Amino acid sequence: MKISSTKNSQIKYLKQLQSKSKLRVGDARFVVEGVREIEMALTYNYQIEKVFFAENLYQSDLNFSDKTEVISISTDVYQHLAYRSSTEGVVALCKSPKHNLKHLKFKASNPLVLVLESPEKPGNIGAILRTADATQVDAIIIANPKTDLYNPNTIRASLGAVFSNQIALGSSKEVYAFLKEHSFYMYSATLQNSNSYLNEDYKNNTAFVMGSEAYGLTEFWRNQPDIQAINIPMLGQIDSMNLSVSTAVLTFEALRQRRSKV
Repeated sequence: MKISSTKNSQIKYLKQLQSKSKLRVGDARFVVEGVREIEMALTYNYQIEKVFFAENLYQSDLNFSDKTEVISISTDVYQHLAYRSSTEGVVALCKSPKHNLKHLKFKASNPLVLVLESPEKPGNIGAILRTADATQVDAIIIANPKTDLYNPNTIRASLGAVFSNQIALGSSKEVYAFLKEHSFYMYSATLQNSNSYLNEDYKNNTAFVMGSEAYGLTEFWRNQPDIQAINIPMLGQIDSMNLSVSTAVLTFEALRQRRSKV
């Protein structure tokens, strides 16, 4: 079987998944483009239902399950689907797993968790996922999500780290209760009544709570008496940094402390 028309029902469905968040969430499916990203999805046991490849472009040897349907498409159809020209001629339809808090499992005795409250920009989320992968964060928890996790821009910006990270979703109240239940020391990144992040100890169970790009943390997180507010000292005229950069600063400091732990 080879699909050579962009009007094919399967191709139309893939295009809709790429552009419509409600469809991705409602159908629990999303599109992955590119050999590296698909390989990451396979490595971390994502269910790939269908693979669409352009014969004259696809030269990889990815190993798919016998349950995965492999479909040939024309170059024109591939170019119609592809966001990037350097993805080696392959697109996959994946099943979205559930990201419940109760499914989180920590291998480390002192897990490091990153909480993102209502992040808005898919590119920023993707960049944070790359940082979390690099700094060995045990889980990323998105509280009150505004953007679905499998937005194509998130997948691209993460370079596949959306698959390698352990991720959960929940309301702020659910996330806070989960952190309390598992004895986390919580640190909120905010300017109000805060200490320098360099003055704190992140060697035990640690959760960094980060606010949205536009509004920062809500009062719910700022007003909890058992959460220590921390800031990153700014030496110039600007009083804040991009969310993904701030996250990198904090998580790399936690990693540094843990590696020097006696």
